[in-house]
Amino acid sequence: QVQLQESGPGLVKPSQTLSLTCTASGGSITTDYSYWSWIRQPPGKGLEWIGYIAASGTTYYSPSLKNRASISRDTSKNQFTLQLSSVTPEDTAVFYCARVGPKTGWGHDYWGQGTLVTVSS
Repeated sequence: QVQLQESGPGLVKPSQTLSLTCTASGGSITTDYSYWSWIRQPPGKGLEWIGYIAASGTTYYSPSLKNRASISRDTSKNQFTLQLSSVTPEDTAVFYCARVGPKTGWGHDYWGQGTLVTVSS
């Protein structure tokens, strides 16, 4: 099985860049047909998909966030990262990393526990 763990600062100031890292174990981020997503949930609101990086390294983003979001990876550490620029208090959310695979009909089969990031001065 796959385990995912988010890490990074819990507080970011407005206008700065939010940066989080997801460390995967029990499965490689380069496994064929796997996709590795970032998802967020603001307090009291629903889940919002941010984007993914595929096993090939290809990235794809939600149209609403593609101008601010960037996902990259370090295959030697089996990690992928999220950078979200120009943040505002409305970006405050619990951020999750998750895996997408063909066995779930291209749904998310493994999730990290989530980490709260607060945007405030």
